Amino acid sequence: MKEYEETTAFLGQWGPYQKSIFFLICSTALSVGLVLFSLVFLNGIPKHHCLIPEVNLTEEWRAAIIPKEVLNGKQELSRCSRYRLDVVLNLSAQGLNPGVDVNLTDLHQESCVDGWNYSKDIYQSTFVSEFNLVCKDQWKQPFTSSIIFVGVFFGSFISGQLSDRFGRKPVLFATMAIQTIFTFVTIFSPSWAVLCILIFWASFGQIGNYVAGFVLGCEILTGNVRVLFSSVGITLGFSIGYMLLPLFAFFLRDWKSLQLGLAVPGLLYIPMWWMITESPRWLLSQGRVEEAEAILRNAAKKNKIEAPDVIFGDPKEVNIQAKQQYNIVDLMRTTDVRNMTLVLFLMWVTMATGYVGLSINTAQLHPSPYLSCFLSAVVEVPAYISSWLALQYVSRRLSFVCILVVAGSSLYLIQLVPAGLSGGTIALEMLGKFALTAGVSLLYPYTAEIYATGLRNTGTGLCTTVSRIGSSLSPFLLSLSVYYKFIPQLVLGTLAFVSLFTTLFLPETFKKPLPQTIEEMPKRKSLKCPFFTQKEVVLNESWL
Repeated sequence: MKEYEETTAFLGQWGPYQKSIFFLICSTALSVGLVLFSLVFLNGIPKHHCLIPEVNLTEEWRAAIIPKEVLNGKQELSRCSRYRLDVVLNLSAQGLNPGVDVNLTDLHQESCVDGWNYSKDIYQSTFVSEFNLVCKDQWKQPFTSSIIFVGVFFGSFISGQLSDRFGRKPVLFATMAIQTIFTFVTIFSPSWAVLCILIFWASFGQIGNYVAGFVLGCEILTGNVRVLFSSVGITLGFSIGYMLLPLFAFFLRDWKSLQLGLAVPGLLYIPMWWMITESPRWLLSQGRVEEAEAILRNAAKKNKIEAPDVIFGDPKEVNIQAKQQYNIVDLMRTTDVRNMTLVLFLMWVTMATGYVGLSINTAQLHPSPYLSCFLSAVVEVPAYISSWLALQYVSRRLSFVCILVVAGSSLYLIQLVPAGLSGGTIALEMLGKFALTAGVSLLYPYTAEIYATGLRNTGTGLCTTVSRIGSSLSPFLLSLSVYYKFIPQLVLGTLAFVSLFTTLFLPETFKKPLPQTIEEMPKRKSLKCPFFTQKEVVLNESWL
């Protein structure tokens, strides 16, 4: 049987059918960008200190009852302690003045037994203020962020399996429904534990939506249009949603209002069920030749093109190839495919950990999280355009070499910036974010190009699943900065340089057709991987 692209060439690449699929699937990514990093605002930590109940205290004692501490070189009110209220009440009743008649350092302190007073200068309310995720429960704040990426972890893997089993289109819309429903239901969370369960399922739907939509678009579209979709189209859809997030958060500063605002746009996607088709490639892999041909004939009508009488040739031949179904075990069955998969795992962990870590951390680079989040989103636009140009004109491995060098170098150089040049720190971190964003954008199409049709969604889903291990740990990695300010950047830079070396052992897929069967995957030349099973290292002269 001829290659799929050759068989369907009569449709062209950019007719009305392809245009509608392109823009509709790209629009589904907008909802993911709108929701994914909402934790920057939903899980933000407002300034806070111990709540002082309405008791008979003089103004002097009410102002002095919270101890002062030095944090990051600045003197601030203690967040987790106060002077004992009963002692202060007694001293106030005696008419003694703090700092004059009483040495405050001699007073005993107590925890915030009456709760906390949260500043509303930036947020009206967040998960932190709603469930008091501070002081002894402070670990729950990064854990809540990690739960989101744990949901993404399972969503990446399970949605890939479901999509290969039941089809790309049903899983795309099912996960969009899960994302919308659970984003809304979190508003009614009675406790922090219930909140974590609900945001787990909401994030499960988010990544399932993105992965299923990405693979569906890659399989329907062909040639340069597929490259444009995978590197710029769907990613720009995501970044537009990401740029809208700080706008939503600015006007909806209560976390429940923001969750409602993020859930409502999901209803707009319901009519798309009748506009987006199933993947003909997937239907062929299942032996459903007649359904695949029906979709292509309808597409030909939309494009005002006459389809050939027979599209896929001998149905028996198609059905024989369709029976070659694979599962996750096949990713590790042969040496070549196993080596490719393991190297891809490392690449995905590096890119995802850096991308998520820097996306969360940029909110700390400026006093206004709304502005810094917007800047973090804007820098993704040139990154996606750069990745598209790289996919068009540069080999895959050379692209990743450049990306990892820029990312690793910028993250290492941050520690050399003088303390007074905060602009230099921001610039270098944004440069690292730019490189890692371009890398993530390239990894999706590159992974899809490596795997055969029967494994494509499972392979892509499994790689994104493994990458979420790093994403889940990113909030805790950022918390290590209390020991040394630049530990997160040093860890991310080291991962980038390690991945740079392993990139050479991946196959080159530049301007090559997608493999239809698992036997076709190792045929493209690459360096042999000596640290797994191979004893020789053979340099492909065209790796650049």
